[in-house]
Amino acid sequence: MRTSPLLPPLHALRAFEAVARHAGVSRASHELLITQSAISQHVRRLEQHLGTALFFRHGRGMTLTEAGQHYYDTVSRAFAVIADGTAALAGRRVVRVSVLPSFAAHWLGPRLASFRAAHPDVEVALDPNLTAADFAGDGVDLAVRYGDGHWPGAEASLLMTERLTPVHAPNAAPIETLPLLITKKAFDWKVWAETERFDLAAPPQVQLTDYNVVLQAALRGEGLALGRLSLIGELIAKGQLVTPFATVVRSTKAAYWLVRPSTRTPSAPARTFAAWISDEASLEV
Repeated sequence: MRTSPLLPPLHALRAFEAVARHAGVSRASHELLITQSAISQHVRRLEQHLGTALFFRHGRGMTLTEAGQHYYDTVSRAFAVIADGTAALAGRRVVRVSVLPSFAAHWLGPRLASFRAAHPDVEVALDPNLTAADFAGDGVDLAVRYGDGHWPGAEASLLMTERLTPVHAPNAAPIETLPLLITKKAFDWKVWAETERFDLAAPPQVQLTDYNVVLQAALRGEGLALGRLSLIGELIAKGQLVTPFATVVRSTKAAYWLVRPSTRTPSAPARTFAAWISDEASLEV
């Protein structure tokens, strides 16, 4: 049986997709377990087959041309369809969800038992991750992200706005002496500070990798953290953290969003999970 003359070799398509996703040959070579030279040859032959350049090549790596971006969208979508079809044929109904580690630990994880009870035929595979979801490369169906709802190449629907107020350990030093414990972007601190007319530049700051690390530092009395009350209500109820300010700020600029690829129709398990998590989030006060 001969392959259609319009369909490029599969190994060339896999090489192209990996190089496009990683913006270079080195990591694509590591992923596919073939040499960088072989990767480059596959991509060049694909370009010859298509009669158009797919990449701009420069010292820092490779970036897609306009034609390459359109083709990557098509190829990555096709690979996702094949992956979903393979899972369905194997009798597996899996939804792959990329989620922030803090959200997974403090909000989603404790609620998953209720999802499993309601939908025993759907397996949830969580990918705790701080980076932007790579729907094509990571095989992710959905993502939960924290921010303002704007992520390129994705559609986002609001799950819930976060309730923000500073917190610290009850045995911490006087509040006016505490440094601010912040994550890398700290946009939620900015949302709170704008509402409260608080000068973020006045106190010292300690930047930490993610919100789980911030919480641990706050629990040890090392500074003032911005409490995300959807995640830490239990810590406050137990008296492990206290809220020195009366005001709680809410904004869609600091909210949890359900993110999905704009170029792919969600699978049935993904739609089931999306409906469930949306219902769960709607119960938040």
